[in-house]
Amino acid sequence: LNLARHCLAHWAENPDTASNPAFTFVDPDTEDRTWTYEETWARIQSIGRGLLDRGLNPGDRLLIRLPHSPEYAFAFFGATVAGLLPIPASPQLTEEEITFLLQDSQATATVRGPDGQLPGFEGIEILEHELETLDGTTPLPETDAEDPAFLIYTSGTTSHPKGVLHAHRTVRGRELMRQGWQGFEPTDITLHAGTLNWSYTLGVGLMDAWAAGAHAVLRGGTATPDVWPPLIERLGVTIFIAVPTVYRQLLKYGSPQDHNLSSLRHVLCAGEALTPALRQEWQQRVGTEMYESLGMTEISTYISSGPVTPVRSGSPGRPQPGRRVAILPEDSNSTEPLPPGEPGLLAVHRSDPGLMLHYWNRPEEDAAVSRGDWFIGGDRAAIDEDGYLWFHGRADDVIKSFGYRLSPVEIEAALESHPNVSEAAVIARPLDETKTLVSACIVPTAPGAVDQAALQAHAAQHLAAYKQPHEYHFMDHLPRTRNGKLQRSALLATLNQK
Repeated sequence: LNLARHCLAHWAENPDTASNPAFTFVDPDTEDRTWTYEETWARIQSIGRGLLDRGLNPGDRLLIRLPHSPEYAFAFFGATVAGLLPIPASPQLTEEEITFLLQDSQATATVRGPDGQLPGFEGIEILEHELETLDGTTPLPETDAEDPAFLIYTSGTTSHPKGVLHAHRTVRGRELMRQGWQGFEPTDITLHAGTLNWSYTLGVGLMDAWAAGAHAVLRGGTATPDVWPPLIERLGVTIFIAVPTVYRQLLKYGSPQDHNLSSLRHVLCAGEALTPALRQEWQQRVGTEMYESLGMTEISTYISSGPVTPVRSGSPGRPQPGRRVAILPEDSNSTEPLPPGEPGLLAVHRSDPGLMLHYWNRPEEDAAVSRGDWFIGGDRAAIDEDGYLWFHGRADDVIKSFGYRLSPVEIEAALESHPNVSEAAVIARPLDETKTLVSACIVPTAPGAVDQAALQAHAAQHLAAYKQPHEYHFMDHLPRTRNGKLQRSALLATLNQK
């Protein structure tokens, strides 16, 4: 089993579907570029052979540091068909952040743009323009279901992102997503609003669309809310995919009522909680159903509503058919599921084909998420008598803001590296049910030793733009318990009183 082959070969090698469009990339500065299934599969295999000819071996890690582009997609899937482990990285990451990824993953090679050179990296470098003609004679290897397929880094409760290692069998878990949430069909034209450094876009925007034989569309350039309705209308998009923030902005600034969006069968959302009010407004103004899903990097989406699961307002849905999901007690190591309606820790059975292999070189974190035959990701929830899940928040302090999943510990470590910062605490401060600010509470080494401008400049040097705090608050001390644990809830209460 090979992830790339599973998604593409069936359609590319069938004479009846080989010439069907597989991938369109919309660039606002040039004409749309479209590749058929046959062309896409041929390009990916060429890149796979070329990577092996450049001296890479199956199992080697390949960090992809490219702008959102077709080349990003071809590099990722070319690496998987070659048995390599691609590591998708955001082009917004700083040199410091990229260096950590390279060192932690022990990457052998990078695919980068002309401006992405990293001082001190002694591995193999493939430049973006080389992908156009990259090919070789080395045969592509056979891969098995349990072989590693890709490594993706995600923010968690540690000071650095952690690598999540997925196997080729993840495509079998994704089949459950297509059936239980997406409803993709070969006749669909899908449009994902995200960028390719994000597993949501790589997975739903390409892997799942291709595995279903659909026509996957992505867009480059700066995407303001008003770009989506005319694009949906022009291309006849049947399924649009985004985070709730994008839908919210689209309704506010995109004037969907001025465009013919009748081609849409339904739309999908994930990445942050969907409010009932947003879904209702979308239905009233656009007229299509919105299907939500709950997931995590370690398993992607596994709870959802969809064509086979009616929406229940306020709930992200039910476990997708084929999933084994339970609610386990928080205050014990019991593996006995709780009864309906009782909140606890949301758990997924380790037999799930979509579940990660393990965290990369993090045995302690692997142990922390294991309880018998169950994987526990840190979400608190309850499941009612009808099987619908009701979310009760995170058991840890991970922040979800504007579609991003952020580690407060990582941000705090970056801020505390400033010489005039004694302590930093980062919390989520909800403005309302739709907006959450990343708020940094700072204890300077001396009164007035550092100001907001200095901290903003420091954060820009050490953190990607989407990780940087939205606001800064200066304090004499941080509230802590008797044993020294930071009281984030007390901090939030203090900020809300200002």
